[in-house]
Parts: sequence; C-alpha cells; structure tokens
Amino acid sequence: MEPVYSQSDIEAIAKALADTNEGLTGTEIGHLLASLKMNDPNPTITKWRRLHNAFVERQNHSQNRRAINEFIRQALKPARYVREHHRFETIRANVNRALAFSGLVVDEEGKICTATIAKTIPEAQRRADELRADLTSRGVHHDVLTFCRAELMVNDYFHAVQEAAKSIADKIRTKTGETSDGAPLVEATLCGSAPRLAINDLNTHSEKSEQSGFANLLKGVFGMFRNPTAHAPRIQWVMTKEDAEDILSIISLIHRRLDNAR
Repeated sequence: MEPVYSQSDIEAIAKALADTNEGLTGTEIGHLLASLKMNDPNPTITKWRRLHNAFVERQNHSQNRRAINEFIRQALKPARYVREHHRFETIRANVNRALAFSGLVVDEEGKICTATIAKTIPEAQRRADELRADLTSRGVHHDVLTFCRAELMVNDYFHAVQEAAKSIADKIRTKTGETSDGAPLVEATLCGSAPRLAINDLNTHSEKSEQSGFANLLKGVFGMFRNPTAHAPRIQWVMTKEDAEDILSIISLIHRRLDNAR
C-alpha cells in the first residue's frame, strides 16, 4: 500500500505553501493546480484552505500522496525564484517543517528526499532548540541560522551544514554578480593581485597573505564540507551535533569577513 499524508500533514503542508507573507500567491496556486490537472474545488476561499481541499480531494481519489508531492516539487522549482532566492528558502523551510513528521525534506534543488522522522512536535522542537541554543551561545552569524533553519527543526546536521556552506557562495555571488560556484567562484572573486572582493586594504604583505589565506579557507570549506555532502550518499557522511556546531562556527566567521569585504 502506497503511503498517504494524514489530515494534519496535509493541513501543515497547505499552510506552509500558502503562508500569508512569503507563500504562493492565489494566482500561482491556481496555475499549479491547473498545470497538474488537480481540481480546484474552492478557488475563492483562503489560500491554505483552497490548497488543503484540493489536496484532500486528490489524495482521497488516488489513495496515494504522489500528486501532492508533485505539487510541492513544481512549487519549489528553484528556477521560479531566480530573483527571489530568499522567498524560495522561506517557503522551503516552511514546507520542510511540515514534512518533518513524514520523514521527508525538500533539498536545495527542489527535490523531495527522505530524512530523519520527527515523531512528535515536542521532539522536533527540542532538537531545534538545543542546536539553536548552542549556536546562539557561540554568537553564530544570523545568516547561518537563516539558511539552515528548516534542517534545525529536525536536527538534520547533514543538510544544515550543506545549506550553511551554500550560503557562503550565495553571499559572494550577491556581492560580486559572479555566477560560478565552489572553488571557481573563489578564484574569480577573491584571488589574484586585484581581487574583485577584498577583506582588507591589500597594502602590505601581511594583508595580502590574509586575503590569500581567506580564499584558501573558503576553498577548503567548499571542498571538504559542501561538495561531499552535495554528492555523497547521506549514509556515508557521519555528522555529529558537535561536528556540525564547529563547522557552522567556521562558516559564521567567513560570513562576518564577507560582510565587511569590499
């Protein structure tokens, strides 16, 4: 028997997708429902109830959750948010909180993957509070928390580190307009005698060495933490809470230097 979402799951997913501030608009909801040939039984009611009713009707008919998952995938295609990256991350975070109790997570490519199941709301909240409290006590940069907030809800250290590492590249691209990624992005923006992004005045040998060391640090972070987590199967990457906190602290330091870079 194929898995289905519970009524509470469907309600949580609908509310996440149709969040009043950052969620899908009524027009977007209508377009997605039509493109997926899902009935739109109540197009004039509140957005989340409209989605909820459409999801319930389809799942009751098909007796599986495939159509709902496909709606989530289509709604969270990164290409839809090229100029609204923050909106993409906000919606994805909200959806991931709703999916946490089904053992699913939407990754940065908009794909639905399996994840650790949070069995109760108190359990998920306790895990999030513990890690968030530890990071806050360390003074971790707010951008690190912003990019991994969905994963923090289920203590998904693997994806928390991956998302935080991605946030470094995102900030560099925002500051420079460069479109590459990883080590090529670092080479194009932070390396050379006249880097496009400098963390100091580059007047002395020590300042130039600092710039070079910072660039190498970023390459190391991308090489050791982002690329393996992006491509290796999850089971092959053992990420403890302590490891995640140390890595996120390093990424926090990088963010602070990038904030003051010219």
